Amino acid sequence: MWDLFLKGGPVMWPLLACSLVSLTVVIERAMFWIVLHRRSNGALLNKVLALCESGDWEAIRLKTTGTRDYAIKIIVIGILHRDFSMTKAMESAATDQIKYMRRFMGVLDTMITVAPLLGIFGTVTGIIQSFEALGTTGIERPVEVSAGIAQALITTAAGLGIAIPAVILYNFFDSLCERAALRIEKYATSLEIVYEKLVGRI
Repeated sequence: MWDLFLKGGPVMWPLLACSLVSLTVVIERAMFWIVLHRRSNGALLNKVLALCESGDWEAIRLKTTGTRDYAIKIIVIGILHRDFSMTKAMESAATDQIKYMRRFMGVLDTMITVAPLLGIFGTVTGIIQSFEALGTTGIERPVEVSAGIAQALITTAAGLGIAIPAVILYNFFDSLCERAALRIEKYATSLEIVYEKLVGRI
């Protein structure tokens, strides 16, 4: 493997950096979503909405103290601002939360773009070397020509090898962000409906 890396030429070093950056982001995001999933508490979320129907704000405060479910936190922020602008308060909190969920996604997206381009760059330089060797030695020394061709193929393969799994994982993490946003929207809308009914009864 190391010999293959060296045959790829100097472009393999930035490709190695891209692979390490991509791997770091993937591991960090995977751990983030695992922890976030474990913190989710659907039963408590439904209980909070049920308490909202009766306007028992003190019970909600007691039950949600210490919770780490992002949706419950946003709901609580809406409740705290119910006398001012519940909707805008939840929208602001949701925006911050989604931004936090998408952290480092831009870095992964950049690696997806840069890795294949570096591979193509290595391909071009390898072909140039092959033609230079061909022009200098002709076909009498095919080893020098084939070395340039090998460099061209290796860098292209390395760039694609980084980008393909990275784009799959990027789309997976992006889908998790979308699902989280829909979850927030669902319960925030439910809170608004419940609160409007409660105010209408008063």
